[in-house]
Amino acid sequence: MANKDYVLLMARYNAWQNENLIKAANALDEAARQAERGAFFGSIEKTFSHLLWGDGIWLSRFEEREPPANYESDSTALIASWETFQNERAALDRRILDWAKDVLPEWFEGDLTWFSGMTGRTATRPRKMLAVQMFNHQTHHRGQIHAMLTAAGVKPDATDLQAMPRTYLEM
Repeated sequence: MANKDYVLLMARYNAWQNENLIKAANALDEAARQAERGAFFGSIEKTFSHLLWGDGIWLSRFEEREPPANYESDSTALIASWETFQNERAALDRRILDWAKDVLPEWFEGDLTWFSGMTGRTATRPRKMLAVQMFNHQTHHRGQIHAMLTAAGVKPDATDLQAMPRTYLEM
């Protein structure tokens, strides 16, 4: 189950894989990134947007603060420009990593309660489970992005945890 070591490893993996997939997506033009590809959120960009949104929502809950105001809109509509998105993604990945470095072991004890826009009601779940949820959600949607990139003719680099470069392991 989740603890400080787990979230730190996964925050590092998250940063590495987002850079990996964005680098691969940079080989495509805007039309190719926005093309409908039959995935749950449709396109590569919409899936990247949803992933940014989900990470921002979960991190705001973990830090007990309000999410950014624009996160109240459609989770697939956060990318105004590809360049801006890349900067926002990198900044959020640094914040997730900072949270993982700073989180106290006691944070993982007990429950977290929040209002879920998805269900329209208040929810309460164990913090350990929710930490796993955030990183599992990332991996799930990055897998979709990886598949769409591959189908578009772009080959992202390795995704296996044991292949993570030492520079990320030391972040």
